[in-house]
Amino acid sequence: MSEKSKCESLAKIEEGKQKWTDGPVAKTVGRFPERKEEFVTVSDEPVERLYTPESGMMKEYNDKLGFPGEFPYTRGVQPTMYRGRLWTMRMYAGFSTAEESNKRYRYLLEQGSTGLSVAFDLPTQIGYDSDDEMAAGEVGKVGVAIDSLADMETLFDGIPLDKVSTSMTINSSAAILLAMYIAVGEKQGVSADKLTGTIQNDILKEYIARGTYRFPPKPSLRLISNIFEYCTKSVPRWNTISISGYHIREAGSTAAQEVGFTIADAICYVETAMKAGLKVDDFAPRLAFFFAAHTDLLEEVAKFRAARRLYAKIMKDRFKAESPKSWMLRFHTQTGGVTLTAQQPDNNIVRVAIQTLAAVLGGTQSLHTNSKDEALALPTEDSVRVALRTQQIVAEESGVTSTIDPLGGSFYVEQLTDKIEAEALAYIEKIDELGGMVPAIEQGYVQKEIENSAYNYGQSIESNDRVVVGVNKYQIDEGKTMPLFKVDDSVGKRQADKIAKVKADRDNDAVAAKLDALKAASKGDDNLMPFILDAVREYATIGEICGAMEGVFGQYTETFN
Repeated sequence: MSEKSKCESLAKIEEGKQKWTDGPVAKTVGRFPERKEEFVTVSDEPVERLYTPESGMMKEYNDKLGFPGEFPYTRGVQPTMYRGRLWTMRMYAGFSTAEESNKRYRYLLEQGSTGLSVAFDLPTQIGYDSDDEMAAGEVGKVGVAIDSLADMETLFDGIPLDKVSTSMTINSSAAILLAMYIAVGEKQGVSADKLTGTIQNDILKEYIARGTYRFPPKPSLRLISNIFEYCTKSVPRWNTISISGYHIREAGSTAAQEVGFTIADAICYVETAMKAGLKVDDFAPRLAFFFAAHTDLLEEVAKFRAARRLYAKIMKDRFKAESPKSWMLRFHTQTGGVTLTAQQPDNNIVRVAIQTLAAVLGGTQSLHTNSKDEALALPTEDSVRVALRTQQIVAEESGVTSTIDPLGGSFYVEQLTDKIEAEALAYIEKIDELGGMVPAIEQGYVQKEIENSAYNYGQSIESNDRVVVGVNKYQIDEGKTMPLFKVDDSVGKRQADKIAKVKADRDNDAVAAKLDALKAASKGDDNLMPFILDAVREYATIGEICGAMEGVFGQYTETFN
């Protein structure tokens, strides 16, 4: 079709749309008004009554959409996507002691999970031992307590690390937990170059949204670039970072903010590594991302597509990456924890199913589905099984995996993809104007933008402009609560006893020597990973290792300029 014919066809569509609006629509609305004056997405993006082709859609197809496995990856990062291999079904779990979590991991693998995702308790996340006064009341509560290599050995007992891909949600102390994982592999006879998995290792989003930081930004970024360098040479199959929009979204951001702030974090990490002397194509192929999937299905699909396209352009044009693997935004997805409700928890099964579809239709590489009871407590085995079965039903029964990017070409999805990409890019440009992500965080810009979005969302529920089923509409008398999982309060004492035994059995002189070496290296420019690994092998605790580095780096306290 010639350009003239295309223009004439589009003009006819627009003319027909106007006649339809002025005629049948106006007549119908006059008799039966629409349910709302304005329809919006969960991120408050206006939704039109009907979408038709835009003038540039087909003309710009190759540049904006292309084909799966090819730049700009809007339609997916692999040529055959799920027709070749399904996403990794990676269930997130961890609680109490390493022994208890090991039992849950074995159960998940028996039920068909294809990867593990480790949740650590708050003391482990921040780098405190279980017997530290800072850990009181938090040991084993929201994840597994890991104090030394001994705990890590127990956590993966009977789980062959050359057969299982493991993701670890750990940031401030990521280098230490990675070192422990490497050391467990050594003890199993699995060399570091055979290990596969991911560490989150995304400290910037901790300053933005979560707060489990320990060191100031500069040394934290140094540790991240050290991990990039070390893994490029020694653990080449490991994803060295999972740049996380998930927690940004959980804190209350819009979909566009999730994309914009996450990719702005990625820009900072890439710049840091390149300033440290690393070549972009040496480390960028192992960068991974982590996004949320919320219940507004079409907005979420558009978000994932926009993120892929925007990242590909930035890596190619801004950083001059030459390898196609450096352009690919590969991501893990978790269904939205903040969307789950304590009221009528069975409704959460439906929410998670919709969110699972959003992640799959959006082209995720791995997925964790939340359990129905997680708004109330850690999940029971039964609810975890239902969450895993949700993925398996979508994979095996829904038919959505039979073709690639099945919503590609939807007039609405394509226009929403463009809009989210443009809004995300505007946030990135604003952060560039502020001097980059670290100054933007220090000035409170990113945090305030998210807080405003969270407030607006909360207000829309309070005013009943937005319906949350079972919360502000369709309530019932809940009656008796469902059975909940509870962590034994004695876990703190048991962990303290294990630390005492480790310290009694290890060579404490060797530990002191390795910690001194780490502290000395922290004062210079050496890569700290080998020093951390040496300390881990001698059974130095996470608190001792973080304490050695904190003596040089100091501790971060949030202040806004």
